[in-house]
Amino acid sequence: MTHDDQVLKHRLQAHVERLAGTIGERNVFVPEALRRAAAYIEDVWDALGYAVERLEYDVSGIRCANFVATLKGGACQSEILLLGAHYDSVIGSPGANDNASGVAALLEISRMFLEVQPVLTVCFVAFVNEEPPFFLTQQQGSMVYAEAARRRGDDIRLMASLETIGCYSEPGSQSYPPLFGFFYPDRGNFIGIVSDLHSGTAMRRLARAFRAQSDFPLQTVSTFRFIPGVAWSDHHSFWRQGYPAVMVTDTSFYRYRHYHAATDTPDRLAYLELAQVTLGLFKAFAVLAREGVD
Repeated sequence: MTHDDQVLKHRLQAHVERLAGTIGERNVFVPEALRRAAAYIEDVWDALGYAVERLEYDVSGIRCANFVATLKGGACQSEILLLGAHYDSVIGSPGANDNASGVAALLEISRMFLEVQPVLTVCFVAFVNEEPPFFLTQQQGSMVYAEAARRRGDDIRLMASLETIGCYSEPGSQSYPPLFGFFYPDRGNFIGIVSDLHSGTAMRRLARAFRAQSDFPLQTVSTFRFIPGVAWSDHHSFWRQGYPAVMVTDTSFYRYRHYHAATDTPDRLAYLELAQVTLGLFKAFAVLAREGVD
């Protein structure tokens, strides 16, 4: 492991420990913790030099916000590559893997992108209110964002949701929906990219870029939305608006036994593998940002 890899590992772990350790459970039912998590994300992006856009709305009298950091593109700046992760946690859980891991990767990918001169505009978005009872409602942060993007006519070429990406484990640790186990490994040591059928072309483009830039194990699937777990994150909000979108995940509850539990704590995560995945994703997204998604 190089010095830079070690630095990335420590940065990712520090983000997770702040969000899921120091702050802990964070949602509108623990509003002060949600506010502290939001302030932390905003402060990190401020320190990196991003002009952070705060998109606020009210939920049951609680002021909530999505946060956006944007890196303007060049020749194709009207085309958008959108990378997102939700920063709230489910009721009763500190949410280390779900989804401090995704937020940590989002923050570090945005840091590394400062060395990139993209052709496309790259938007980094921290979404609020992904977890129940807001999932699939008009109060879900990504739903609010995606509907506004469609009204504006945003040309989002790919949305990627970074969702629960910190668990990598031993043989026999991986489960699947019915029949999928015939085609995929039983060891939960890979990162997955998941899409619906409409987004399959964009998913395969991202997968090719990842495999060209990283030797970390990758599995992909483009399938039906109704299969349990396939639509269970912020990418679904963009599907509803007709945008191509994927979920990048360690497969969540199909692998991670602390999913949505009080035991989803920072010590459960595999930070070396999380760093390898984060670096591979950065390199893959940088290829798309320079060359386009099509």
